[in-house]
Amino acid sequence: MKATGRHFITLSDVRQQELDRIFDLARTLKADMAAGKRPKLLEGRVLGLIFEKMSLRTRVSFEAGMAQLGGATIFLEDQHIGFGKRESVADISRVLSSMVDAIAFRAKKHSSVTQLASYSYCPVINALTDRAHPCQALADLLTIQEEFGHLNGLRIAWVGDSNNVAASLIAASAMMGAQVVVSSPADYQFSSEEVARLTAVEKRPGFSLEFEPDPKKAVAGADVIYTDVWVSMGQESEEAVRCKVFAPYQVNGDLMAATGKKETIFLHCLPARRGLEVTDEVMDGPQSRIVEQAANRMHAQKGLLVWLMTEAKADA
Repeated sequence: MKATGRHFITLSDVRQQELDRIFDLARTLKADMAAGKRPKLLEGRVLGLIFEKMSLRTRVSFEAGMAQLGGATIFLEDQHIGFGKRESVADISRVLSSMVDAIAFRAKKHSSVTQLASYSYCPVINALTDRAHPCQALADLLTIQEEFGHLNGLRIAWVGDSNNVAASLIAASAMMGAQVVVSSPADYQFSSEEVARLTAVEKRPGFSLEFEPDPKKAVAGADVIYTDVWVSMGQESEEAVRCKVFAPYQVNGDLMAATGKKETIFLHCLPARRGLEVTDEVMDGPQSRIVEQAANRMHAQKGLLVWLMTEAKADA
């Protein structure tokens, strides 16, 4: 068997025009759903889901999206597969990819996804790794575009840990021409090597990337404030230290006001630890778009799935 289609492991796996097309499909399919139409563009197609980590939004968005497109999903927990333990990664990948049309892998290690993809006959989607969360970035930019009508030149302030979500947000913003300012404590910032890797994508005019450790200075003039948990899965042993270091980076009413704009919106990829990285006042306030953002995971991934399974060129 020969490999078919393309992988979506980081934003660097797609070109600007292809990313534009994914967003076009997402918007069209979302509008169709609002109008009561659910075109069966993936009828008969099967998406395999491998999850090594817990999930709410990722699993539901992929399963619901495939069902709405007329396809099906097969959910596989790590305990059922024993990734790289019960049998080799090569055997798992070749067998599974010979039976399904695409695989979405929510993995503990980024290398696990790249390894699976290297043997796969079908497209592999990164549904989250310790290094990147490209599907989340699609939903993020779709939400921002819906709010402001465009992305070019908009200022997005990331406040908190320089993590996998921030990484994919930077890469996607570079491709779409948005400005990003990252505000993280000194020991929790991206290295120069990581920055070079994240920005090694096709960039649109309007993109800029800044680093400002003072969160109030970072959010000045921001159209979007975005944060994530201070302690991700697998970092539980660091919780006490992280909570102390990140305390000044809490997104609260004062920080939202520091933008100087009433139109600024708040985003969080969820799940959130209310009272730590963000307050209830912000989460449940009028500037919050967390529900719309979460819902857009499904719409953005529907666009991605249709593109990967029906349009993407293997040799592009």
